[in-house]
Order: sequence, then C-alpha cells, then structure tokens
Amino acid sequence: MNSIQTLYGQLTPALFQMFKQIRLLVCDVDGIFSDGRIYLGNGGEEYKAFHTRDGYGVKALLKNHIQVAVITGRKSRIVEDRMRALGLTHIVQGTEHKRDAMQCLMDELNLASHQVAAMGDDMPDKGMFELAALKICVPDGHPYMQQKADYITQCPGGFGAVREVCDQILHAHHLLEAVHGSSV
Repeated sequence: MNSIQTLYGQLTPALFQMFKQIRLLVCDVDGIFSDGRIYLGNGGEEYKAFHTRDGYGVKALLKNHIQVAVITGRKSRIVEDRMRALGLTHIVQGTEHKRDAMQCLMDELNLASHQVAAMGDDMPDKGMFELAALKICVPDGHPYMQQKADYITQCPGGFGAVREVCDQILHAHHLLEAVHGSSV
C-alpha cells in the first residue's frame, strides 16, 4: 500500500482522503488548545496558555473557507476572548452534551459526518467522536480516546497539535503552500 508523505509523517491514502473531505474541524479546548492544566490565582482568576502556532493554523483554515468550532464543557472568558481573536464564530461553552452541540452545529452548517473532524482528548469528547468521520486525539490524551482515534497527532495538546491538524487538512486540500498571514 502506498502512503502519502506529509510534514508530520506518512498517511495512508484512506486517511489522506478523510482529511481532504473536511469542511469543519471541531475541537475541545482543555487538552487540545491548551495542555489541559488550569491555573487559578488567589483572587479566583483563571489562566491558560495557548500556542500561537495553533492560532495561525486556525486562521489559515478560516481564510480557506474551512470552518473551525470549539465545544467545551467549561465556561471561561479567556476561551471566549482567545477564540474570538482567532475569528471563530462557533464557540460552545459550558455544555455536558457535546454530541448534541455538535449535531446542532452540523445541522446549522448543513454538513454531513464525512465532512467533519473532531479533536478531543478525554471521555467527555466521546459524543463528538460518535458524529465525526475523522476522529483525532493527542498523544497525551486518554488511552480510550486514542484507541477510538483515526489519527493521533505528533504534537501534544497545547503545543501545536491543532496546528498539525490544520496543516494536514490544508495539505489534503492542496492549500498548505498558499497559506500566509500572521498569527495572533
């Protein structure tokens, strides 16, 4: 079987084809956009670290008319601010029913399962995996999610994993070399 060389290693033709069909990337936040740790200050303030490379990848997808959404169980102003700064309009926070939220989003965007990728790292993301044709986990994700994943990123959550997936989608769409702009 031939494989397709990407910046992050080789993909089977079937997996490359799955990336090629993606029109929507749905991501969890903690453990995907961040390393999963939550820093709390004495005054109750919350801190998270986001990688600029992930931001650049998201902006590149959006510029190429591939939608990106986040669905997260926690509600945080910092997530809202970061995702809005990247240009996301589909931000669902504070839901325990990620499958339902993703189904509503797919219906709103008139997308079928084969056009959707879900990126999650832990059991609350199972519902998103049930709907998405392309299931993506990070190497530091829960073992159950890794077993269910079609693709496990080389980069860990919070350290460029989202950018890696964006690059794979752009590569499959033959758009990777056309990407330009700035990160946020």
